[in-house]
Amino acid sequence: MIRKAYFEDPAYVPLLLRAYESWRKLERETNEDLLCSTGLLMVGEEGSEIIEGSRRAANQHNLSIESLSKRQIKARYPTLKVLDEEVGVFEPEGGVLSPERAVHAHLGMAATAGAHMRFGVAMESWNAIDEGFEIRLTDGTRVSARVLILALGPWFQETLESLGVSIRVQRNIQAWFSPATDAYSASGFPGFLLERRGFPAPLYGFPDFGDGVKAAYHGLGNLTDAEHVDRDVDLSRDVEPITRALEQWMPGAATTLRSAKPCMYTLTPDGHFVIDYHPDHKNLILCGGFSGHGFKFAPVVGEIAADLALDGGSRHNIEFLSHRRFLSGNRM
Repeated sequence: MIRKAYFEDPAYVPLLLRAYESWRKLERETNEDLLCSTGLLMVGEEGSEIIEGSRRAANQHNLSIESLSKRQIKARYPTLKVLDEEVGVFEPEGGVLSPERAVHAHLGMAATAGAHMRFGVAMESWNAIDEGFEIRLTDGTRVSARVLILALGPWFQETLESLGVSIRVQRNIQAWFSPATDAYSASGFPGFLLERRGFPAPLYGFPDFGDGVKAAYHGLGNLTDAEHVDRDVDLSRDVEPITRALEQWMPGAATTLRSAKPCMYTLTPDGHFVIDYHPDHKNLILCGGFSGHGFKFAPVVGEIAADLALDGGSRHNIEFLSHRRFLSGNRM
C-alpha cells in the first residue's frame, strides 16, 4: 500500500512525494506497471489515529483528501458494513504497489548501472578493517568495501540492539480470498485501512486484481526472530481472525481462502524507521527497523543511503529517523 496522507507522522510526507516520483520514473525506464492508483479508503471513529493522523498530514502538506460520513461511504461502496460512529477519509492518490515486479525492475536497473549482485548466499559477518570493511559470505567469499550500507530486514535485530535500540520481530499473516461478488474488483474498489473498536489491530487490504482480495491485520502477531519464524499457517489461529474481521467489513469478500503466508515486521519502539550512520563508523550506513511500513519508501531510502555513502549527507530531512532518538537523555 502506498499513500501520501501519512497518519504515522507528517514528517514522512516529503519522502513519500519523492517516492511517488521515483516509482513513476522506474515505471517509465522499465516499461513496467508498478503502482496502481486505486484510491485509498481509511475508516475509523472521529479522533482515531488513522483518521486524525491522515487529516493532519494532509493539512500540513496541502494534500488532496476527502472527508466522508457514514452515509457518503455507503453511497459510494454500498456493500460495506460501516458502523454508526465511523467516518472516512479517502485519498485519491493512494494505491497499491506490485512488490515482486518492483524488486525485479530495481534489480534490472541496478544491473544496467553496473551493480554486481549475488544470490543464494548470505552475509555471515562484517568487520571494520583500517578505513573500510570486510564482509564474509556464507560461500567463503570475502568482499572488501570502503563504504558499507546495511539494509537487513529482520536480520537487523542484532545490529540495532548493539546500539541500544530495542527491536522486536513480529510474525504477521497476510491472506488472499476469492470473493463472492465483483464489488471488490480493482476496477471499482479501493485499498482500505480500517481502525475499528474491538479489532486487535487495524485491518488493511487491497481489492481483487485477479488473484483475490488481500487482507491482513497491521502489526498483529507473535514475536519471533528471522531464523526461527514459523512459516506454517494454521487456519484457525492465523486465518480465521482475518476472515471474521473482513466479513464484518466487506461481506462476501472472504468466501474462499486462496492462500496465506507469514511476513516479518521489524519493529522499533516507536514504529519509525532507523536511517543513520553507525556511531562508531561514519562510513557505515544503517537502514532498518521499517516496522511493517517501509516498502513504499524503497526508492527514496535507496537514494538517501546513496547520498549518505557518497556525499556525507542527505538532501532529505531524516533527522527524525536517527537512532539517537532512542538514547537515554536525548531530545530530538
